[in-house]
Amino acid sequence: MNCKGFRFVLVFAIVLWVVGLTSCAHEQQLTSITVQPKTETFGAANIPVSADTGLNVQLRALGTFIHPPVTKDITDQVTWNSNTPDMVTVTPAGLLVVTGVACGSALVSATVTTNKSSGNLDSSGAIVTGNMTANVVCFGSGPTLTVNFSPGPGSGTVTSSPSGLSCATTCSAHFASGTVILTATPNGSSTFGGWSGCDSTSGQACTVNLTSDRTVTVTFN
Repeated sequence: MNCKGFRFVLVFAIVLWVVGLTSCAHEQQLTSITVQPKTETFGAANIPVSADTGLNVQLRALGTFIHPPVTKDITDQVTWNSNTPDMVTVTPAGLLVVTGVACGSALVSATVTTNKSSGNLDSSGAIVTGNMTANVVCFGSGPTLTVNFSPGPGSGTVTSSPSGLSCATTCSAHFASGTVILTATPNGSSTFGGWSGCDSTSGQACTVNLTSDRTVTVTFN
């Protein structure tokens, strides 16, 4: 091989080596994890926590990478963990499940251990983590709505939406703050007489904007 040919081969080898280094320096790197949904709430103040058992939602882990920039679904590649397993658990596939034992808030994490730090330095345990918050509403934690039955010749029942009240005599229940609609239904030959204490009425329905303890009265004739 003449000198000119040797130089060509040498230059070609150097170019391949540089390209190889560049490629290695730009391996795709995970920089952050986003968990969807960010927040999930289960149950209601008028529902016992035990009744929430088995409620669930599928979580997703989205990984953000560089070299090149891209976002990928890595739900089945992360390690899932709940810091309050007596409230909610999470399966290896990312299914968040309510245990029905405790209420409150739990932090759920999705973690990947990589071989690079955020500065792209070699590392034996660089950790990338994303989080979401799971809430289970405690029973009886909201304002109380009481329904009184006015004395009269008639009788009937009252039910609520959302559920929580279904009664034929004075009763009460806790609800999450918000709108509660009560419906009066006369029994037999009785007729509906009216409501008092409601924010608005429509036919046999009573609407209450519940932000604090309230009492309404129904009359059956």
